[in-house]
Amino acid sequence: MRIPPSFGLIPLLLAIALIPGCGKKDETAAKAKAATQVAAKVNADEITVHQVNYILARNPNVKPEAAGDAKREILDRLIDQQLAKQEAIEAKLDRSPDTMQAVEAARSEILARAYLERIAATQPRPTEEEVKKYYAEHPELFARRRVFSLEEILVAPQEGLAAGLREQVAKSRSMQDVAGWLKSRDAKFAVNSGVRAAEQIPLELLPKLQAMKDGAIQLFEAGDGRVDVIRIVASKPAPVDEATAMPRIQQFLFNQRSREAVAREMKRIKDKAKIAYVGEFAGGAAVAEAKAKAEAEVKARALAEGKAKEKAEAEARAEELSRARKAAEAKAQLEAEDRAAELARARREAEAKARVEAEAKARETPSKPAQLPQETIEKGLRGLK
Repeated sequence: MRIPPSFGLIPLLLAIALIPGCGKKDETAAKAKAATQVAAKVNADEITVHQVNYILARNPNVKPEAAGDAKREILDRLIDQQLAKQEAIEAKLDRSPDTMQAVEAARSEILARAYLERIAATQPRPTEEEVKKYYAEHPELFARRRVFSLEEILVAPQEGLAAGLREQVAKSRSMQDVAGWLKSRDAKFAVNSGVRAAEQIPLELLPKLQAMKDGAIQLFEAGDGRVDVIRIVASKPAPVDEATAMPRIQQFLFNQRSREAVAREMKRIKDKAKIAYVGEFAGGAAVAEAKAKAEAEVKARALAEGKAKEKAEAEARAEELSRARKAAEAKAQLEAEDRAAELARARREAEAKARVEAEAKARETPSKPAQLPQETIEKGLRGLK
């Protein structure tokens, strides 16, 4: 559409006429805009809206409807902080060695964290295929997710305790039985109970709990010698569908990938750096590594010895049970043989007694002449005629 000439000239003329005043208005607008970025003035200092929003952004749990109250609370804290800062500068505390050292330490920490956060932030987000695969591989967290009501006994490491405790757990019907057994051994333990969803349980433990039924008690050994006895009081299914789980899985995988990337980056920059320990820390890396290795070996040896001792005790108990079983079987066999011999002897005696009685009875009964049948007698008489 073509603009008539008169309409095109009016804005231009107005613009030319207002040029001198335009600069003043722009300056006023800039000042007004700057003023709107100030949240509060504390004596000669200002606290900006950006400062408030920065702190608010680092608290993601604040709900949108509570953001206004949260901002005012943050601003009040920043005002208190600014007042204390002004007093500290007035007292020249900013020049004290301790304060300067703390400021430098905070600066170093902030810069190091900023670098590592940048490394983490540059990692690619997990793909939809990766998320679906994780969902399919962990049904205990999603499709077959359960919420557990648990009773737990945390047992402190104690040499030679695990094997006996395992046997006790196998035959116990309640956690009170287990606790009573532990008290009788002067073992240190703590009792805990509560409701936990599948995602609140360590991943290495969850499949084992998933396989247990309600009311079941099971012992779990940790690598550091600690022992956990867990009873599932009750449980109920609480599945999570794939659509609901996807954002959570994506965030989890992204965090996992970021941690791995940060660990690789730290190793890379440490490997290429020239690090020299000086003074009392001279040879620190080698010494620390040797010390850590020695401690790990001592711990592994102690753990191996403990397991070997438990195994030997278990084998000794098994051998003792086997001996007792064999002795019981031998005793039962001897008793059976004795009973059989006694029965045979009694039977022989009874037979002998019956025979003697029969013979005695036969001797006491007088013998009678044999009587011929009448037919035979009559036949004989006919022969004599």
